[in-house]
Amino acid sequence: MSNPGTPTLDQLRIFLAIVDAGSFAAAGRRLNRAVSVISYGIANLEAQLGLTLFEREGTRKPQLTVAGRALLAEARAISLGIDGLRAKVKGILDGLEAEVDLAVDVMLPSERLGKVLRAFAVEFPTVQLRLHVEALGAITAMVLDRRAIVGISGPLAAGVEGVECIAAGSIPMVPVAAPDHPLGRMERIPPGAGRDHTQLVLTDRSRFTEGRDYSVMSPKTWRLADLGATHALLREGIGWGNMPLPMIEPDLVAGTLVRLAMPDHPGGTYRFAGVWRRDTPPGPAASWLLEQFVELGSKDAELAGMIDL
Repeated sequence: MSNPGTPTLDQLRIFLAIVDAGSFAAAGRRLNRAVSVISYGIANLEAQLGLTLFEREGTRKPQLTVAGRALLAEARAISLGIDGLRAKVKGILDGLEAEVDLAVDVMLPSERLGKVLRAFAVEFPTVQLRLHVEALGAITAMVLDRRAIVGISGPLAAGVEGVECIAAGSIPMVPVAAPDHPLGRMERIPPGAGRDHTQLVLTDRSRFTEGRDYSVMSPKTWRLADLGATHALLREGIGWGNMPLPMIEPDLVAGTLVRLAMPDHPGGTYRFAGVWRRDTPPGPAASWLLEQFVELGSKDAELAGMIDL
């Protein structure tokens, strides 16, 4: 029975760098090592394991063998686990943060944000807080660019490389218009009617939403980066659009906006997620913030018949 040796973390990282970069030379550039060092590291790893991990002959680009493919997920999990361990230890050694940069999605109910930040000021009186309110993919971009240590993002954060996410509640988004808007005056809105009128669409300039539309139905759009401006223009009767229900409930009661019963566009559920960089986990104060948003979000009730946005 063969007994494989124990590979080093450095060998595993060389293996992953070759896979991710596509060649021994590219892996050397990524790790700032000579190609000979990369080749030597892989040769030693293969000798330790007693397996050939890359096919090197007859191809310009090293290809994983069957054994290499079988070990890839395990090697990646070990590397990520060590990164997480080191980052957590760093957080413990660093202690309480002097300041916290928090980025929140503009859709987050202001009442919830105020409740958490009031409690934060009492819990951590020595920690300075910088609050950034952004839309759509800008939250994740700020966290990845290290301009925010934690964020409360919309659903665009899911699946972004290098970012960890935890569910933090949701809100319903519903189509609305002013009562004197043509759609607002209709007793029964036929399918497709929304396409005949200008739709006000929230947008941002982040790389995660470039060239992508969300819940856009009409070919006639006004694109705004400010949710407050969108709200004001809707009340003025300039187009129709989707708005977070908690924000426009007073308008529905007062009659300054009406909810549109659009058979082909009933609205949807906008889910929040707490986000942070995988290699920079939040410290004590930032972790406390995340926990508060997650706890409050766990109590959110979802409307029936809504799809995820």
